Amino acid sequence: MTESILLALDKSQTLQLMSRAIRAVGYKVIVAHDSAGIKKLLQESHPSIVLLGEKLQEENGLEIIEELLIHYPTLPIIFLATENSPGLIQEVLRAGISAYLEPPLKTDEIVNAVESSLQRAKRMGDWLRREVNRSTASLEKRVSEMEVLLTIGRDITGTLDLDGVLNNVVAAAVKLTKSEEGSLLLLDEESNELFMRAGYNFEDEFAKSFRLPVSDSLAGQVIKTGEPINLNKDALLKIKTAYLVKSLIYVPIKLNEQTIGVLGVDNRQHHLPFSEHDTLLLSLLADYAGVAIENARLYQASEDERSKFEAVLSNMDDALIILDQQDRIELINEMMCNALGVKGEEVSNKIISDVISQRDILNILRQKEEISMQNFEVILDDDRVFNAQYTPIPGVGAAITMQDVSYHKELSRLKDDFVHTVSHDLRSPLTAVLGYAELIQRIGSLNEEQKEFVHRIQLSVQDITALINDLLDLGRIEAGFDTRRESIHLESILRYSISNLETTIQKKNQTMGLDIVPNLPPVRGNPVRIRQLFDNLIGNAVKYTPNNKKISIKLHNEDNQIIFKVSDQGTGIPLEDQPHIFEKFYRAANISKRVAGSGLGLAIVKTIVDSHQGRIWFESKENEGSIFFVLLPTEVH
Repeated sequence: MTESILLALDKSQTLQLMSRAIRAVGYKVIVAHDSAGIKKLLQESHPSIVLLGEKLQEENGLEIIEELLIHYPTLPIIFLATENSPGLIQEVLRAGISAYLEPPLKTDEIVNAVESSLQRAKRMGDWLRREVNRSTASLEKRVSEMEVLLTIGRDITGTLDLDGVLNNVVAAAVKLTKSEEGSLLLLDEESNELFMRAGYNFEDEFAKSFRLPVSDSLAGQVIKTGEPINLNKDALLKIKTAYLVKSLIYVPIKLNEQTIGVLGVDNRQHHLPFSEHDTLLLSLLADYAGVAIENARLYQASEDERSKFEAVLSNMDDALIILDQQDRIELINEMMCNALGVKGEEVSNKIISDVISQRDILNILRQKEEISMQNFEVILDDDRVFNAQYTPIPGVGAAITMQDVSYHKELSRLKDDFVHTVSHDLRSPLTAVLGYAELIQRIGSLNEEQKEFVHRIQLSVQDITALINDLLDLGRIEAGFDTRRESIHLESILRYSISNLETTIQKKNQTMGLDIVPNLPPVRGNPVRIRQLFDNLIGNAVKYTPNNKKISIKLHNEDNQIIFKVSDQGTGIPLEDQPHIFEKFYRAANISKRVAGSGLGLAIVKTIVDSHQGRIWFESKENEGSIFFVLLPTEVH
């Protein structure tokens, strides 16, 4: 292909001379008369040389040169001056031209300038190609190294096979450094020796039995200093490696700033020196090895904890479900599976309502937002009874735990049946005893001592009868027989209960503070049970408050609920007794045995409140007094 020369000259005899001379030696000539034409022809024809005049239609040739070389830095430009000017020569040479011509022009000079510029351009092109090839080879090597490193990185994040990852790390170290052997040594802290955890191009028996003392070895030096070693020797030396090498690199493997091992490569047959870049690559691989070892350690620790956790879950007596924030089953133990008749692998990671149909469990989820609904009773299809708790877990979801209380429920039922039967059976003989005690005084005169004995019999029978009545009342309420409901106003019932205790209050010289908000809305309930509730709570306050002390009663409404509050300045309830205060027959440890009471009053109150869909709670400090709160819903219209 004939090379073309671009003549950027004004129309003149000089242009004709140049054109003839260049064509005469076999080159193609194209012509431009302004900078725009030059740019167009450079893009379309790709000329080998531009021959540019000092002036081009009033445009400064030097400025055109500077602009052209910005866009085409390797383009040969021959500058044609109009006259001899040393200053101009310096300027255009500094601008980067290939050759300089000045009048008088000779054909030989023109041809020589063109050919020398072409040869110079060819040499520059050859040099650029060599540099590009060298840079490309270097870049390809770096890309190859990056691919190896990325592969190791993917191995670390994609697999938990520590042996495989460490062997790949050593193989990559040998490949990247073009070495003969590679080893990954880890520190045995008990023996203070290094053992080979992974190797490349070592015999298996040698690798398994290899042990290297830390105290007198190059690898041990790396362990102590935490710094890499790069040695290249002309002579074959046994340099504290336990085998003969000509060149080697050792770099530390660190974990949390502590050196736990050494990654090394070496040459035993050929003296191929290692560079600092090789050391850098090995250090990067050592970091990967440290990450892999730490990942394996963390995974093993996690697996150990998981195994312990699963063992605890499998052997715990409580049934357990853990839910995420969308009520998806994250974990279910074997006890819960047995209770609900499901298989763990079939319900795991599924919405609980989609795989479990047990009504009481689903009711727990529907009522989970209510603060008062923290404990539930779950009755299964096989009549087993469980006590369930719903516990929110921030950031996770919630846990439902259940304890089998069927045995305790059955014992409670048998006890209640026994108490109910005995209570019924005792009423008739007790009535007879009371009747005969009254008849004794009618059949003849009694001395004072006999009268006292009869009076004590009557009081004892009355106490036992009251206890029996309490037991029967409690049984009827718990059995659901107390179904009477009507619209009642609490204020009138409260005032009636207080009036019945006025005599006792006056005898003890106690002060009664009464605060009743006017026009309280009615509640739906059993007036007899509500009066029993007031009698028990106010009676206890009067009973346990010393003489000359104050009792306060308040009745008010808030948010469709009526709150009854009674506070006293009595003995208070010890902290250890407070969880049991509503249990049947339970009396606090600080109550004197001389104070009458069966331990059923608060149990009856709690049962009445529950049957009216209310709540009861208390606050108490020993030797300071107690405050009982009862919350009852108002009647819905």
